[in-house]
Amino acid sequence: MEINRTCLPENYTDFFFVDLFERFPETFLVAEEDGQVVGYIMCRIETGFANFGLGGLIKKGHVVSVAVVHEHRRKGIGEALVFKAMENMQVYYGAKQCFLEVRVTNDSAIALYKKLGFEITKTIYGYYADGENAYLMTRKLG
Repeated sequence: MEINRTCLPENYTDFFFVDLFERFPETFLVAEEDGQVVGYIMCRIETGFANFGLGGLIKKGHVVSVAVVHEHRRKGIGEALVFKAMENMQVYYGAKQCFLEVRVTNDSAIALYKKLGFEITKTIYGYYADGENAYLMTRKLG
């Protein structure tokens, strides 16, 4: 929770963190270095209509939040967290697709997500509390 509060402008209640951890523990992951937590990812599994021609209602993994403390960025930690969470979405929950929202100005995160196979599927106008737009990025799992 401390990483969320210091690294991201979007903050969540303690209850929200605990709820996602209890409901989807295999996709709530932390990265540690020398015994200290330096990054996290929290996700949930939702049911919704598929993109990319999968058809009908499917289980989809939603990356709710991911962050790595500033001094540990550019070491592959964020990439490893997203990759492992996507793997666990598929293995433990049967998800067929993964999606996330990202600020349209967050070039480094957008580049990382594209590297991991995500595509921008739409722009969500005024998504963030400060009015900034978000890209919805999606990819197939499996």
